[in-house]
Amino acid sequence: MDTSLTAYMEVQLRQIETTFHRYMYDKVSWESRMFGLVGPRGIGKSTMLLQFIKENRDSRKMFYVSADHLYFSSHTLVDMADEYAKEGGEQLFIDEIHKYQNWSRELKQIYDTHPDMRVVFTGSSVLDIYKGSSDLSRRAPIFMMQGLSFREYLIMFHQIEVPVYSLNDVLSLKPQIPGVSHPLPMFRDYLRRGYYPFGNDTDYEIRLRQVVNQTMEADIPLYANMNASTGRKLKRLLAVISRSVPFKPVMDTIATVVGVSRNVLPEYFLYMEQAGMIGQLRDDTGGIRGVGKVDKVYLDNPNLAYLLGGEATDIGNIRETFFYNQMRVSTEVISSRISDFEINSKTFEVGGKKKGKKQISEATDGYVVRDDIEYGTDTVIPLWSFGLTY
Repeated sequence: MDTSLTAYMEVQLRQIETTFHRYMYDKVSWESRMFGLVGPRGIGKSTMLLQFIKENRDSRKMFYVSADHLYFSSHTLVDMADEYAKEGGEQLFIDEIHKYQNWSRELKQIYDTHPDMRVVFTGSSVLDIYKGSSDLSRRAPIFMMQGLSFREYLIMFHQIEVPVYSLNDVLSLKPQIPGVSHPLPMFRDYLRRGYYPFGNDTDYEIRLRQVVNQTMEADIPLYANMNASTGRKLKRLLAVISRSVPFKPVMDTIATVVGVSRNVLPEYFLYMEQAGMIGQLRDDTGGIRGVGKVDKVYLDNPNLAYLLGGEATDIGNIRETFFYNQMRVSTEVISSRISDFEINSKTFEVGGKKKGKKQISEATDGYVVRDDIEYGTDTVIPLWSFGLTY
């Protein structure tokens, strides 16, 4: 293989630690002929690929490339795969695939030409991956990865091993954090900087702003075929959302503030949701996951809410954002007609330590989710425990 590509892979592998694996590590199909791993920027997709290579390269010939490497300015993915196959390559890992033009067509050709080669690809832009994967829909399953759960934060940031608890475990008040009697200080820290694996970095806030800027100014405009002016309006829309969340979207008002047609706003909101900037809570009118009417709009996670909201960030918003952000990974969360959220016909009202049960009094199976409490009782559940479900 090209020496510059080989050197790049070795440099990346030397920098990778394998002491902690993300929740998706054991969920993806490493033995599949081809699959894609997608998700927002900065959540550790590249790290996960490199960890797998580092831990398995003794038993299988593997090669890692980034699709934005200078090598591809004069070579194609197909050229590289052909050369790798001649050298007996068994598994190919292509990072940042969305940065390569015509990636979908070339992956299809690699799949058809080299039946003995396994291929894994990642992309930071969910939008482009799904837009381009039509040719691969029968060949390559797509796995979605989100940021750190509170549980993963405890392991990665504090080396505290915590098992995964199911929702039923949480509602039965089973969650415990080994050796920790007072979980709230770490939970507060997680809400501010624990969703992204780089939260411990000294330049954490700068890096997170870069994630936001790259997503809003480059990823979405490029892959949604927007011009620079529209991209700036999209960023203005995010600023409006950050000052208002959680809110019921009134398209006419938002369109006036941002300076765009109300007809394009639902599409903009969907782009931002898929790119990991916002979350849209839907009702049950659609009957199928993800197609109901949008009832509330949140920022995607508490870290973003604190970054964009600053000192004016509302704690009530943070609580709801956390609950929705964590629970959506393993189950479908919809809006409740009588309270905040509904999951599998169970009703959840989220609030502070004094939150009462009035809102769930009419619920057949209702729970109060309280922040600022360490332990629960009966149908009152600590908010932090919902962060241990993945």
